[in-house]
Amino acid sequence: MSDDAKPHDFRASSLLSQRQLRKLRAHEEQFLAMLSARLGLFIRSEFPVKLAGIEIISYQKLSEGWKGPSHLSLFKTEPLRGVAILDIPVLFGLTLVDRLMGGPGKSEETARELSEIENALLDQVVQIILEEWCNNWSRIKPLKPTSLGCESNGRYLQVAPPHANMLVLAMEAHNGETVGQIKLAFPYSGLEPFLRQLAPEIESAGDAPAPVAPSVPKWNRNLGDISLPLTAEWQGMELAASDILHLKVGDVLQVGPQLSQIAVRLGDLSKFEGRLGTADGHWAVELTRSATT
Repeated sequence: MSDDAKPHDFRASSLLSQRQLRKLRAHEEQFLAMLSARLGLFIRSEFPVKLAGIEIISYQKLSEGWKGPSHLSLFKTEPLRGVAILDIPVLFGLTLVDRLMGGPGKSEETARELSEIENALLDQVVQIILEEWCNNWSRIKPLKPTSLGCESNGRYLQVAPPHANMLVLAMEAHNGETVGQIKLAFPYSGLEPFLRQLAPEIESAGDAPAPVAPSVPKWNRNLGDISLPLTAEWQGMELAASDILHLKVGDVLQVGPQLSQIAVRLGDLSKFEGRLGTADGHWAVELTRSATT
């Protein structure tokens, strides 16, 4: 036996079927597309994000990767069980802070402790990431992210048993010329019911009910050429009346996280709710649900 042999946890390898993994990858790529658009608006610069990998590893192996300084945000996603972790490397986090403070997003040469103000700015980015991840699961079940604080050193951080399985989503993010890998880690046991709904097992042909042909609504052809305004809007910010009087051409108004709650109106009626993003280089709104009346 080789002296370099290392133990391998075969239980984690078989937790996700190939079908579930394909479905999960497609689901998370949709999340990253929406995240890229929203963070780009927030930092006022292009912010490409792509999927770097999905794996299931033990919490002990996950924590061994926190050797360098990181911005480790602890959070819960109600009603999921367990504590999840968002890992942003400090050097990459500093480029985001520099961009939010009006700089070019320059990378520093060595990692250092973040100041209170820098932590607060980076926490705004963290909140957007968590909100978009939860929004992407809203078709299966509404989720609510709740922050539990952050740590700069994961050496003594223990939020799960050493052998607990963690589903880790790795994202490659670009801020200007700087590239960083952001990781989301969730207790697999809490996320497992959602994964089963995302890719349910295929029923046998004998048990499957006969498909019901959908009814086709009747359309009045006389209405086909009528123009009806279609608008997308969101709740705006609130400004003091004195501030409004001083607005002028060239001023920049900051928009907040309400961009994930777009109301799509058909004429005077609110018909759908959606999320703002891009498609083929153009602004677009994804319809996520019918509006409640």
